[in-house]
Amino acid sequence: MSRTASKNRAAVLGSPIAHSLSPVLHRAAYAELGLTDWSYDRFEVDEQALPAFVEDLGPEWAGLSLTMPLKRAVIPLLDEISETATSVETVNTLVFTEDGRRVGDNTDIPGMVAALRERGIEQVESAAILGAGATASSALAALARICTGEVVAYVRSEARAAEMRQWGERLDVEVRTADWAEAERALSAPLVIATTPAGATDALSGAVPERPTTLFDVLYHPWPTELAARWSAYGGAVVSGLDLLVHQAVLQVEQMTGCKTAPVAAMRTAGERALAERG
Repeated sequence: MSRTASKNRAAVLGSPIAHSLSPVLHRAAYAELGLTDWSYDRFEVDEQALPAFVEDLGPEWAGLSLTMPLKRAVIPLLDEISETATSVETVNTLVFTEDGRRVGDNTDIPGMVAALRERGIEQVESAAILGAGATASSALAALARICTGEVVAYVRSEARAAEMRQWGERLDVEVRTADWAEAERALSAPLVIATTPAGATDALSGAVPERPTTLFDVLYHPWPTELAARWSAYGGAVVSGLDLLVHQAVLQVEQMTGCKTAPVAAMRTAGERALAERG
């Protein structure tokens, strides 16, 4: 059952947005849950247009998924923000309550934890992060929940290194930074999280150890990355960006519709099919 008969619309906002898989995942969930009167769309919206867009939404709106560049721009428009979203100053989910309040949350962080748990990763003694962008801060927040020791972040500049150390202090994670030139060392960590753009880790594929552990590569298209392909070929566990996308969307569906359990398998199948069609 949906949480209300009067709220049955949702969408993903961002710029660019045409590539987003969110409509595929959410619509698959609605179909599986029997929410035949629900709709989920995508809208091209940038920071300047966001306030007016949100203000103009009617009472039928249940929630919004937010992608770049809106994950921080939306914060001033909220009435309430979850502790998880506050921890990284990033919101990817906006839910409209019955009384019209705007509540912001971040499902990327618990989505990462859920994706790892699905592969049997409940806790690690240490980890490595490749990259230092917005996704890297979410990765640190996820590691705050499952990593008992040091996290080494491999970055390209001292400015990025300083940012990662600051995030570590804020999230209470022991963070050490290292130069990107030493990134091959990351591959021996119990858990490696690659948060870099497409192609950035290709040169590392030749350094995958003979017995790799677990790689979480946040990319999903094109897939697999060279690093993920080599990792898998050597028998290592690989968690993909699609796994993350599915699990964060699962939490969004549950929050927006009020359904207690979103259909993970149906959502993943729909995402895999959509990516296969893209080629």
